[in-house]
Amino acid sequence: MDTLRHRLRDLYEGDTDRAHRFRYGLLVFDVATILFVVVSSFLPRAPFLEGLDVLIGVAVLTDFVARLAISRHRWRELLRPTTWADIAALVSFLAPIVGEGAGFLRIMRTLRLLRTYQLLDRLRSDSDLFRRNEEVILAATNLAVFVFVMTGLVYATQHRSNPAIGNYVDALYFTVTSLTTTGYGDITLSGTGGRLISVVVMLCGVTLFLRLAQVLFRPNKVRHPCPACALQRHEPDAVHCKACGTVLSIPDEGAY
Repeated sequence: MDTLRHRLRDLYEGDTDRAHRFRYGLLVFDVATILFVVVSSFLPRAPFLEGLDVLIGVAVLTDFVARLAISRHRWRELLRPTTWADIAALVSFLAPIVGEGAGFLRIMRTLRLLRTYQLLDRLRSDSDLFRRNEEVILAATNLAVFVFVMTGLVYATQHRSNPAIGNYVDALYFTVTSLTTTGYGDITLSGTGGRLISVVVMLCGVTLFLRLAQVLFRPNKVRHPCPACALQRHEPDAVHCKACGTVLSIPDEGAY
């Protein structure tokens, strides 16, 4: 068991090419699972789809058990919201009678993988595009994750009782119109729970949308290596490096 645990820890936390490929593979699996959840919402339930549910559920269960086995603080790991999101996804995939709607929580794992230091370091070293646009990419990811999670929540809670929510596209349409405060009114959520979901979409969604707009049009930091300590990120109007105090010469466009 110790040998197996050591090998798993190398895959999940190591710095080898094999470990990086493995974590990229997990990320691809997460994205493929999300696409499956969305596409399957348009299709009638069939033995083939239920078989895929079980296969994905087994893969998720294997990953979940492996992460728990290598965790140095297992009880703390069990208290994390992402762990409960994994459990909800397991229930939705391995117990079709519960329904496939809870599978949308699977997207939370994508955000967790993107925010691990190992994967971020790998993306920085592999992709010049990621290095130049890291804040924008992460802000866009946060917004996309929120939209998909809320879309899944709307679909899971409304598609059986609300005739206007027939599939994920209907739920996505409602989420986006609420998030942008457009509110066409052709789709509304019924009941107190539906109204609370609408409030969360509008408040949190607008905040994430404004954050994305901020990093797109008014970046908080600029990249300029400090000549002394090589710190990369500084305030746009910084005169001295906040880490070592060295005078900086950050180019700017001057006054308009």
